[in-house]
Amino acid sequence: MGQTMDQMKMLNQLRKAQKDLKNEIVEVEAGDGAVVVQITGELKVKKVTLDPEKIDFDDISELERWIENCFRDGYAKAQEIATEKMKPLMSSLGGALGNMGM
Repeated sequence: MGQTMDQMKMLNQLRKAQKDLKNEIVEVEAGDGAVVVQITGELKVKKVTLDPEKIDFDDISELERWIENCFRDGYAKAQEIATEKMKPLMSSLGGALGNMGM
């Protein structure tokens, strides 16, 4: 019964960490603020903002690069946050599941 309670505790901690990731927001920008992207710790896009005063619409390829860079950098940072939050829990949970024969 002791292992089961420990496993339940770890699962609850894991669920809490996953819920906390919803509230983690990474914000990245490119083009001196022309493009701003917010991504959650769950790796979901929260918001994309474009500042038309800072965008040269005659050079769409530059805007596309800025958007690509924001998404690339934003996802990388959000993934780092998620990994750091989940790593201790996953290693503890992995050991507990291994003890159950899973």
